[in-house]
Amino acid sequence: MSGTEGWGFTDDRGAELGADRVPLRVAAYVRAGAALLDLGVTPVAVYGSGHDGEELDPAKAGGLRAAGVPYLGPGRALDAEVLSELRPDVIVDVTYDGKSPYALDEAVAERLGIPLVALSVGSELPLPAILDRFAALAASLAAEPVRPASGAGSASEPVRSASGAASTAGSGPAVSGAESAPPAPVADLTAAEALLRGVAARSGVAVLALSGAGAEQVHLARPQAWPELARLAGLGVRLLDPGPGPGANWLTGDWARVAELRPGLVLFDDREHATPPSGLPSGVRLVPWNPETPPSPAAYARFFRDLAEALAA
Repeated sequence: MSGTEGWGFTDDRGAELGADRVPLRVAAYVRAGAALLDLGVTPVAVYGSGHDGEELDPAKAGGLRAAGVPYLGPGRALDAEVLSELRPDVIVDVTYDGKSPYALDEAVAERLGIPLVALSVGSELPLPAILDRFAALAASLAAEPVRPASGAGSASEPVRSASGAASTAGSGPAVSGAESAPPAPVADLTAAEALLRGVAARSGVAVLALSGAGAEQVHLARPQAWPELARLAGLGVRLLDPGPGPGANWLTGDWARVAELRPGLVLFDDREHATPPSGLPSGVRLVPWNPETPPSPAAYARFFRDLAEALAA
């Protein structure tokens, strides 16, 4: 597909989106933008969620800051004129309910006449499927095939800049009839998962994921409500469930409840709006966890390796 041919993509709300040509200028929610950057598509700008402030949260930024991608502030407070001045061809957001974009009011995109893609990051999809959906979108925006996170597809991985120029990674021509190796980020994720599986089988350490909400309150993650935590469990990590109570994704309690669950390792939300862990029993290992890790093989490979290292310590 070339940049002058038509473009079409069906998002995870079932919205069928199209344009006369491949979108070259992409505006995105921070999480989606950081993933697209990892996958070879550099946004012209990114915006935050209601949890975010006027500055880009370092925990959510991925490579965006180093790539010089502008941050526009929280999406719900975004001035439509500011977005319009960037001349985006498409907006990419995420959805947790399969119905609505998470961080931007869809009416803004509708007023500007800009297609809005919303990809699911909720519990209805397993993590590998989420990674494949972002890879598929990146492939459509890159105007060249990009191998999905599962490892099937072309070995060519073009990198498109905000100006729309594209270059293809890899220096040699494809060998006809040969089985090409998976791209480095996919292979690295596979290796990171294998490492974590082996370490988890030997360690048996109980792991609790949480998000601090002040000195008196903490949100305890329900593992099966979070695709990456469910993936960890599938790799053999012994994740603790906080127990019965209200809340589909989190059980809200106090820090004493954390001590009662007796974790050996705590995955703590390191986004700026969350508070650091406090009052934990001595000896508990701490590993930063971004509940909005960019859905890319590279980002999750880093997270899985960090956890494997901590479990092995």
